Amino acid sequence: MKHVPQVLEIKDIIEETPTIKTFIFDWTMIGEKIPSPGQFVMVWNFHDEKPMSISYINEAKDEIGITVKKVGEFTENLHTLQVGDKLGLRGPYGNGFDTDLEGMKVLAIGGGVGMAPIAAFTEEALKNKAQVDVVCAAQTISELLFNNRLKDAGANVYTCTDDGSCGFKGFATHRVLELIAVKEYDWAVVCGPEVMMKPIHGTLDVNGIDGEYSLERYMKCAIGICGQCCVDNTGWRICAEGPVFSSDQLSQIDEFGKFHRTSSGLKEYL
Repeated sequence: MKHVPQVLEIKDIIEETPTIKTFIFDWTMIGEKIPSPGQFVMVWNFHDEKPMSISYINEAKDEIGITVKKVGEFTENLHTLQVGDKLGLRGPYGNGFDTDLEGMKVLAIGGGVGMAPIAAFTEEALKNKAQVDVVCAAQTISELLFNNRLKDAGANVYTCTDDGSCGFKGFATHRVLELIAVKEYDWAVVCGPEVMMKPIHGTLDVNGIDGEYSLERYMKCAIGICGQCCVDNTGWRICAEGPVFSSDQLSQIDEFGKFHRTSSGLKEYL
C-alpha cells in the first residue's frame, strides 16, 4: 500500500442533511485497496488531513464515498467544494466490521454521522444474507442519516430522535432496551459518540449480545507510527488495531467513554 494521497476529482456530492454531505469518488477496487465497511481513509484538502469513515462502497461502479458533518474549519472547507474539485485520499486503513454473518440476526446502531460506517456495514451484511435491524439516532428529524437508504436495502430501520420529531423520543440506549426486550439478536455493531456507545456496550454485554464497535481518535499518520491515537491502558492504536474493536476488547480500554486526547496529547473528558 502506498501511503501517499491519490488526488481525485469529486464525482458527486449528496446533501444528506443540513449539516452533512456525502462525497463520491472513483476508486479502483483491486488488491489491498478494496475497502471494507468500518475502514477509513485519510482526506487531504491540500492544507490539512483528517480521517473519514468510508460510507459507500460500490464495487460494481468502482466508487467509494465519505460522509462529512460540518463541525469545524476542515469540514467547513470540504462543504464549500463542488463536483469536479479535487481532494487527496489515502488508504483504506484499519480493521473493518465482520460482515460474513449469513443467517444471523444483527442489531446495527448508529448515532449522528456515526451512521456512515453503519450504512456501509448494513448493505454488505444484507448482501451476505444477514437479517439486520438498524437503530438510526439523531438529535432531530432533519439530521437523521441514511434511514431511507437502508430501508431500500432491506433493513428494518428504527428511527430515534432526542426531540421526538421522528420515531422513538429519547436516546439510542433507550431504543435498544426496548428492542432487545422483544427481539433476539446474535450480533451487534455500533458507531457514534462514546457517551452513546458506553451505555449501549453495557446494556448489550449484560444481555449477552456480543458485537463490534467503531472508535474515533485524533489521528495523524494513520499507519501506526506516531502513537497519537493510542488508548489507555492497552496501547492499542486506533488506526492500526482499530478502529473496529470487539466487545471484549472494548472492555479492556480504560478510557472508553471517559476521555480522549487532543492533538497535543492532553486529556479531554467526555
